[in-house]
Amino acid sequence: MTLLAVVLTGCESEAPPKSSRISQNYDGRFANTIRYESFGATSALDCADGKSLNVAGSNNKLTVRGRCEAVNVGGADNRITIERIDKTLTITGLNNSITYRGGDPKVDNRGSGNTIADKR
Repeated sequence: MTLLAVVLTGCESEAPPKSSRISQNYDGRFANTIRYESFGATSALDCADGKSLNVAGSNNKLTVRGRCEAVNVGGADNRITIERIDKTLTITGLNNSITYRGGDPKVDNRGSGNTIADKR
């Protein structure tokens, strides 16, 4: 019985806190970034009104609603459709296909075999 009490003493009733997706950037403002990391998934995401989006992984099919401030894509063979990108689109991966329907982002394609379509 004593052993059982000792074992239960170390148990917590609450789960540990999850890491926050809000980080402070260089000038003191709070940035809100969505980090998507998966393989072979189909998902819908929402940048709402100005979140940034970082995508890593391979063979994902993503539909992104809302207005993204910045989008960074790594990995390979991702198919991503984005409603709007305001500032930057950076691609560092291979064979990704990114389509955006609004905005005028600065595009930096550092990868290979990527296709970028502006469907405004």
